[in-house]
Amino acid sequence: MRMLHLRRPALSRLLFIYLFTLIIALGLNIAFYRQAFTLLPVNTLHNWLVFLSMPLVAFSVINIVLCLASFIRLDRLVITLFVLVSAAAQYFISTFGIIIDRSMITNILDTTAAESFALMSTNMVLTLLFTALLPVIVAWWIKIKPSRSALRTISLRIASVVISALIIVAVALLFYKDYASLFRNNKELVKSLSPSNSIAASLSWYSHNRMDNLPLVKIGEDAHQRPEMQNGPRKNLTILVLGETSRAADFSLGGYARETNPLLKQDNVVYFPNTTSCGTATAVSVPCMFSGMTRAHYDDQLAHHQEGLLDIIQRAGIQVQWNENDGGCKGVCDRVPHKDMTQLNLADYCIKGECQDEILFHDLASDIDKLQGDGLIVLHTIGSHGPTYYNRYPPQFRKFTPTCDTNEIQTCSQQQLVNTYDNTILYVDYIVDKAIKLLQSKQDKFTTSLVYLSDHGESLGENGVYLHGLPYSIAPETQKHVPLLIWLSEDYQKRYAINNQCLQKNAREKQVSQDNLFPTMLGLLGVSTKEYRAEDDILTPCREQAK
Repeated sequence: MRMLHLRRPALSRLLFIYLFTLIIALGLNIAFYRQAFTLLPVNTLHNWLVFLSMPLVAFSVINIVLCLASFIRLDRLVITLFVLVSAAAQYFISTFGIIIDRSMITNILDTTAAESFALMSTNMVLTLLFTALLPVIVAWWIKIKPSRSALRTISLRIASVVISALIIVAVALLFYKDYASLFRNNKELVKSLSPSNSIAASLSWYSHNRMDNLPLVKIGEDAHQRPEMQNGPRKNLTILVLGETSRAADFSLGGYARETNPLLKQDNVVYFPNTTSCGTATAVSVPCMFSGMTRAHYDDQLAHHQEGLLDIIQRAGIQVQWNENDGGCKGVCDRVPHKDMTQLNLADYCIKGECQDEILFHDLASDIDKLQGDGLIVLHTIGSHGPTYYNRYPPQFRKFTPTCDTNEIQTCSQQQLVNTYDNTILYVDYIVDKAIKLLQSKQDKFTTSLVYLSDHGESLGENGVYLHGLPYSIAPETQKHVPLLIWLSEDYQKRYAINNQCLQKNAREKQVSQDNLFPTMLGLLGVSTKEYRAEDDILTPCREQAK
């Protein structure tokens, strides 16, 4: 019996290049053309010509790159790279409305295995199978016809490069003003064009991170704790709850119609409804808020090799502990004691490598009892991290229904998605309240206080945008408007003369941001240093009134 034998198709090298240039320039840039079609807008003959010139330019640029790569027989490898990054970029742009830039590359590199798994879906697998894997297989299956005349094939490829360059020049001459206006007024549009978006973002990430291994820059070397913090019957203990992806828009403490903060409303917390973040992703916001630099002057390169808030507090003689449940502290806890709670993998709290935030309290009470002096404990929560919002809370917190119990959040109705997200906020309310109750149970030994601040917000399908991480300049308010609250025990208010009414009034009326965390934590813990900015300490005006 003769076996069926599939013959490998054969193409000339130039036709091979044209085929995959067409696939990349057209098939893997549909998301870009959709955006460009809307933004032009295409409503006149002239704008139609401008729009139709875009795939022509994209084809010409990619053709030049592949032709040049073919001279050193790297065209298949370059095609493979271009197809993989373009297909992946198009999927995430189309599905979640993200933008491929340096911060997104940082997010990708900082993503844990569990977070990556949470993004996996049938739709994602099938899409990438047909748009990425299949074209790559075809690219390596096709045979390149041997040429009878090397000179002729080289000449044809050189001619192809020249013609492509002339097309680019011609389009520039005809439509330069249109292109300049479109991309100047819509600066993020070019970040949807593949594969240039991924290449440019990766190069930008490299240039910003190549200095990471520079010597550590010390700050606050003069740090010491003020005497009044040490002269008292009790030690001081503060818990800083670092939230994840909790947006202020869904906190009933700030006026949200749904009751998502029933427990905290009973805790006499001071809630700051007008708080903005430093960034729209954990990898930006967390280093920024702990760095001591304001958002306007934040230098991420410097932050990577400079001490921050926790170093100063520890230097002042206060014991610091960081409990981690969100994939890492982004460098801010590297020089203080820290625990990765996910490594416990407790069945009651953990699902596929990710744990619900109650795991942060495992052995926490005994850790507090072991403190020999004043202490700061940071609880880094996974909070409302998507897309698997439904995994963030136990079944008893499934109050708002129906829910979106899938990682393919774009397939759910917005109401289902909001219901699920609001359930995560209800669980955040429980976690922060539990931390307050733990502090209250230790008031015989400690003067206690708590701060809660989320790193950034979240988009829940508004205007077709999901998750977070958009560039700050164009990110919606839901990604930048974050919840902040402070709880001070009565003992703290009396011992350190804090006027609670003043604090409540200022919280309602004043604009604050993550810039205020650094000085406020130093002031709250009584740390004196030249790095402390009293004017940015939220408690400062209310100390003065109390006095």
